[in-house]
Amino acid sequence: MADLYELMLAFDLRDEVSEAEVAELQWHLGLGPQPAELRIVTGFPLVVEVEGEAVEVEEMPEPLLSCQGEAYKVGGALCSVLLHKENALRSGWALTGRQEIHPDDFDRIGVLLTWLADRAHDVHRGADGSVTVGWTRFYEDVRPEPLVVRDGLVVWPS
Repeated sequence: MADLYELMLAFDLRDEVSEAEVAELQWHLGLGPQPAELRIVTGFPLVVEVEGEAVEVEEMPEPLLSCQGEAYKVGGALCSVLLHKENALRSGWALTGRQEIHPDDFDRIGVLLTWLADRAHDVHRGADGSVTVGWTRFYEDVRPEPLVVRDGLVVWPS
């Protein structure tokens, strides 16, 4: 048994994202090299157990949504796409992705999703201020649940 979830992202970002932020986002999506400085998600501690205690050894940055190819448990393919768009409806960035994620990664991915939600077009905002960024489902379930960011926090599946 695995503790994997399917994460589907599909939304538009406003055009105010800086070049440095786009470069870091591309890295997280597996679409570019790691920038010299990380500003969106800054903590990537490598924690090991030494004599029964968790000890942080060093920072080990890794892209959070960069898997490409065959999915391990959820079926289908894993991918991430980020496109710049300018059209009559709205300009900005279109982000779509499908990834397998583990609950151990919810916190770091949550930092990235909260940052993205703050830059989402208003069309993705609910009356309560929440931002729908996609869907999740446990790999054994057939129905996805909406994934929202509300009051600066991702509402993860329970």
